[in-house]
Amino acid sequence: MQISTLVLLLLLISVFAFYTSQNRSISVASKLGGIRSLPSLPSYYGAYSVLLTLIPVSIFLTIWISLDQIVIERLVVDKIPQEFVPSKSSDYDLMINRITSISEGIIYADSVLAWQLDAASLMQKFEAISRWSITVISILMAALCLYLATQKVSVNFNARPVVENVVERILLVSACVAIFTTIGIIFSVLFESIQFFQKVPFFDFVFGLEWSPQTAIREDQVGSSGSFGAVPLFVGTILISLVAMIIAVPIGLMSAIYLSEYASLNVRTIAKPALEILAGIPTVVYGFFAAITVAPVLRDFGESVGLDIASESALAAGAVMGIMIIPFISSIADDVISAVPQSMRDGSLAMGATRSETVKRVVIPAALPGIVGGILLAMSRAIGETMIVVMAAGLAANLTVNPLDAVTTVTVQIVTLLTGDQEFDSAKTLAAFALGLMLFVVTLILNIFALQIVKKYREQYE
Repeated sequence: MQISTLVLLLLLISVFAFYTSQNRSISVASKLGGIRSLPSLPSYYGAYSVLLTLIPVSIFLTIWISLDQIVIERLVVDKIPQEFVPSKSSDYDLMINRITSISEGIIYADSVLAWQLDAASLMQKFEAISRWSITVISILMAALCLYLATQKVSVNFNARPVVENVVERILLVSACVAIFTTIGIIFSVLFESIQFFQKVPFFDFVFGLEWSPQTAIREDQVGSSGSFGAVPLFVGTILISLVAMIIAVPIGLMSAIYLSEYASLNVRTIAKPALEILAGIPTVVYGFFAAITVAPVLRDFGESVGLDIASESALAAGAVMGIMIIPFISSIADDVISAVPQSMRDGSLAMGATRSETVKRVVIPAALPGIVGGILLAMSRAIGETMIVVMAAGLAANLTVNPLDAVTTVTVQIVTLLTGDQEFDSAKTLAAFALGLMLFVVTLILNIFALQIVKKYREQYE
């Protein structure tokens, strides 16, 4: 049985466990004069059964799945003649991958050696045994846990504190998983970045003005020894993001003010969902729109007024990116503006202020922390955008602050460096991790800066 089918079956068993324990608790309570005679509501007994059914089985499945492939590979290798087992780890991994491909039908049996075919057949056998074993054990374990849970339903058992304690621990584990995942990402990027900086000096990377990581054909080219000055990438990222924010922030903020303060209910009902549709459009569609429509229009307009606008310009990419992130700013700003207490508006109007003065001097300052958060979210989206830049701004690492020229961004270069078969011990590939580390640092600085702004203005209204 496939794991997905097994998980679905376990979920059905948990639903059965919930209603079984809930009905049993109701039956017990009816004999004692009603639900009030129970120490917990029937739903808590049902939730207790679900937790007791799923948690042990989930732990068992996690351990089994994590060790399953390792054990099977070990058993298969033990059956292979020792003269065919390589000593190098890289060759060993290639052998395992080849046997796995044969067992999955990716490599045809008529093009492999006899011992490889035998190993693949053995692997198929062990995998079949593993699938049936995990299915039978999981179902038996779930049934046993369900039986124990239903037997616990009685007037002497208070299920509520147990359920709440377990749920609290599950939430704690979830929070720890999120935190440790973040820490793992940081250390993985940091470790690879340290390897890169051992090959390329840190100051040459941060302050270098030439970006040419590819291998050159001729010795006299810049790329013959690799040039990893990231300043053109940083400038291009900032330039495109700045263009996007110049377009998105005013439009998004004014849209939010209109929808929350001036628009009628009918207009708001139609306009707000229509505006938020922009957030659901795939970025590749925005990229097509930028490359096929916006960029040619800007180029033709530039020619008509005597400006030289590149076919792939930062202005085109930034403009379309700004349109894309308008819903992020508008939606969040609308929510925080609507959350400002009506008493503050009423007090301002009672003092003789107009509606526009109330919005400008009362509502916007009160909602400023949330507005800053929305702008920060939009800025992070702009910095991390890739597809629009690839299609509308190109891959040229030009050091320029002219939005009419072609530039590239950090994220585009990360994708370019990691595309295709790569050697993860070369400076070219490791440069992608260094760029990722710089993006993380920049985002962290933006977060700290935004928190300081939020703290400064929030103190006036607390």
